[in-house]
Amino acid sequence: MRKLLVTSGFLALAIGLLWIGQGTGALPWPAASFMIGSLQWALYGALLAAVGLILIWQGRR
Repeated sequence: MRKLLVTSGFLALAIGLLWIGQGTGALPWPAASFMIGSLQWALYGALLAAVGLILIWQGRR
């Protein structure tokens, strides 16, 4: 169970950071993404990254 929490936490953190990068326009990849420059997706990414950190913390406890 611990490995599952940590693995899913790192996955959620990575996706969240990608969404933050796309939402803020700092990471314009892929070029045709509808998420680029949309701060709504940066907020979603921050929330997902926070959930990922919580999962990692719970798995390592």
